[in-house]
Amino acid sequence: MYSLTSDGRGTIQMSGIIDSSHADAVREFFKDIDHSCTIDCEGLEFISSAGLGILMATYKRLSTRGETMRLINVRENVKKIFHLARFDRLFSIE
Repeated sequence: MYSLTSDGRGTIQMSGIIDSSHADAVREFFKDIDHSCTIDCEGLEFISSAGLGILMATYKRLSTRGETMRLINVRENVKKIFHLARFDRLFSIE
């Protein structure tokens, strides 16, 4: 189970488990993000390579427009995944 919500002001709440079984819906949600955003990962329990790929595509699309993306409230186990994938070198992970 997963959940994605936006407050309409640039903050996205991402929670649950983001894996390949949810990739299409997650990709659809993020394809419309075209401005700098903060992704609140407080409730995110796990993210697979499919989810990482979606975040990478979003980051690339935003960065070509001069926009940014940052992740906040990231749990330690999820932070390790981002670190192993070297995402911590691309955008802010707090």
